[in-house]
Amino acid sequence: MTAIALSLLATVLLMVWMGFFALGSLPLLVLNHDTPLDARFIRGLFNVYYLAATFTGFAASLAYVWAGMPGFAIGTGCIAALAFSLRRWFIIPRMDALRATMTATDRVGILRFRLLHIGGMLLNVVQLGTLAWSLTKLKL
Repeated sequence: MTAIALSLLATVLLMVWMGFFALGSLPLLVLNHDTPLDARFIRGLFNVYYLAATFTGFAASLAYVWAGMPGFAIGTGCIAALAFSLRRWFIIPRMDALRATMTATDRVGILRFRLLHIGGMLLNVVQLGTLAWSLTKLKL
């Protein structure tokens, strides 16, 4: 397989994960986020998505380096780095901290958890849109 085909395959896989997460996490906004099961499920979905985006973004970045396309390598590398940092330092640790103290009557905690959920979704949609735009507008 040529380097460009491998890089495009890795990019398609990255977009599949991003699209799956965007479509899969949207219906979960109807949950009240007030039970441990709701919060655990949402946190688990975010965790799996961030792992998948980190690994496929990193693979796409390496493939673009191999194909001699540094712009795309930097772009997909940034997606991988953002997914890694959100999982390691920002979204997931904050969700864990809220889950540990959140109760069904803790409206502030529930609101914060919901805002983390929405913020993570918005970041994903912006990344997905940027990646799709770059594939259509930038020279391959």
